[in-house]
Amino acid sequence: MQKVFEELSTAFRKHSGVLNKVQYEHIVSRHSTLLEDASTIFILLQASGYPISQDSELYRLETFFTPHKEQSYCVVDIETNGSKPGTSQVIEIGAVMIQNGKIIDHYETFVECAFLPEYITKITGIEPSDLINAPSRKEALIGLRHFMKNAIFVAHNANFDYGFLNASFERFGLGNIGNPTLCTIDLARRTFESERYGLAYLIDFLEIKTATHHRAYSDALCATKVMEKSFKNIPEYVLTADELLQFSKSSKKERRIKKEEN
Repeated sequence: MQKVFEELSTAFRKHSGVLNKVQYEHIVSRHSTLLEDASTIFILLQASGYPISQDSELYRLETFFTPHKEQSYCVVDIETNGSKPGTSQVIEIGAVMIQNGKIIDHYETFVECAFLPEYITKITGIEPSDLINAPSRKEALIGLRHFMKNAIFVAHNANFDYGFLNASFERFGLGNIGNPTLCTIDLARRTFESERYGLAYLIDFLEIKTATHHRAYSDALCATKVMEKSFKNIPEYVLTADELLQFSKSSKKERRIKKEEN
């Protein structure tokens, strides 16, 4: 489904956020099977968190039209018992849902795990006993899937959190994460000056009050604070959620040219 997400997003941006039935089916038909026609793929796209909607024979990318200040954002952080999703697993998930600039809900859970290296306990403070009766990996991931809905997936160093979780979703037959992704490191680099942009450094630099670093929910809250700081410096020409996503990935040169154009 990752290629479907990418190709659809490119097409939506090319056609001002709207595709007709022919355009939509032309893209998804390249990835359909005997068991997955265009209509079934649409259902799977929505279930994955991809922000697509349908009105008659027109398809819309909702982030293309939603003002970024009104967009829902799910800020996620995970703790794992290793760095590689193929040989390691998630041991804790923390997430907060942001709507209209305010936290409206949160999701926090340990994840059942039979093997916890001592060095992970030293870093996180998580003990093996915390994980014994925790929800299974599949249960925890399903809980996160329901919690995220079609919000933008936000994380500090999103490539790691998104990549690890996406691999975990696939492993348990839960499909891919279709939610658009926003990295608070990228956004911070484009909105304020700092010597470094790692979360530990920014916690001190921005004087963020935190309970415990390297705990999922606490770090998700800290990433939320970084996002709030960045939002105060978003250029006026960035209006929609999709424009925010594109801005976060742009270079300084691209941003300067865009600013001059406006």
